[in-house]
Amino acid sequence: MSDQRQDSVEHAGEIERAWDAVVATARRTAAAGLVVGTSGNVSARVGGTVLVTPSGVPYDRLRPEDLVGVDLEGNRILGELAPTSELPLHLAVYRNTAAAAVVHTHAVHATAVSTLVAEVPPIHYAAALLGGPVRVAAYARYGTDELAANMLTALRGRTGCLLGNHGTVTYGATLDEAYDRTAQLEWLCRLWLAASAVPGRSPALLTPDQLSDVGEALKGYGQPG
Repeated sequence: MSDQRQDSVEHAGEIERAWDAVVATARRTAAAGLVVGTSGNVSARVGGTVLVTPSGVPYDRLRPEDLVGVDLEGNRILGELAPTSELPLHLAVYRNTAAAAVVHTHAVHATAVSTLVAEVPPIHYAAALLGGPVRVAAYARYGTDELAANMLTALRGRTGCLLGNHGTVTYGATLDEAYDRTAQLEWLCRLWLAASAVPGRSPALLTPDQLSDVGEALKGYGQPG
């Protein structure tokens, strides 16, 4: 038995729970209108195994037996279905960050903004939740190593980015965190589009110092422990 398959056996219960969470998060993106049809994809890492939504299967049809797991090189080690075509994008995040979950969507407002600017203007302090002003990765065809490389450039020092003429990518320590960052990013883009659409007016933007101040304040945000 390979080391990867042995790892999967040893983490069987954790993998089952993680797959349930992947499916639930994928359905959540669809319910929120962040994806249409079979677009977008979700993944979670358990040890050396990456659980990822399969290619071309509607989220509402996913079953426990549709689980798809690959190793960090992209070799399928669990399941029978083909993984998402965006597997290179997910694996690039896991190889280069401490991420345990990745969410990729085609959110409408964020995708629209990706066609207009090279960086999302810092119109709200929510940008600090993603590490600072969110960059737009240069366009490359979906499913390619080029897209994954462009994404990594845009993600430097950030936990999310836009993919030019394509959509969003966010990651986190949990699927909930990755999803929440996606939702915040879509909201941020929607806010900027709304404000910048007012004739004859330009939105006031936050300065780097103001965003940095928020970043420090966020370190103590939430409940103790």
